Amino acid sequence: MAILANAFSLITPDFGLFFWTMLTFVILWIILGRFAFKPINKSLRERADNIQDALRKADQAKAEMASLQADHEKMKAEASEERARIIAEARQTAATLVEEAREQATAEKDRIVAQASEEIHNQKMAALVDVKNQAGNMALDIAEKVLRRELGQRDSQEAYVKDLVNEYNAN
Repeated sequence: MAILANAFSLITPDFGLFFWTMLTFVILWIILGRFAFKPINKSLRERADNIQDALRKADQAKAEMASLQADHEKMKAEASEERARIIAEARQTAATLVEEAREQATAEKDRIVAQASEEIHNQKMAALVDVKNQAGNMALDIAEKVLRRELGQRDSQEAYVKDLVNEYNAN
């Protein structure tokens, strides 16, 4: 066994062992290179390409999200401005409507007061005319009674009529 141990030493290999080991290694390397390394290398390249594509798509999605976020913020700001503008317009419109209603109410009040004042004046004038008519009727009744009594005296009637005409002309 000692001889066999010396003949098969791995520390100091024989040329034949070295040759067949190298030949086996080269043949194995060629077989692996053709049937294993190429598909593995191809699949690693495809995986790297897929990863690069996924990273590129992720960057695009990130940029698109940033763009959408900016658009969202812009739309939000525009909506806020629009809301503020609408509220301001509504307040202004309300103030205008209140002022117009106040002016219309004042104008209506003035018209009603003027109409009432005119109505009061007309009724006052009608009352005065009525009082004058009644006074005139009373005066005519009195004058008629006085004249009936005086009808018997023609000279005194003529003198009285002349005095009345002179008195009327003096006024």
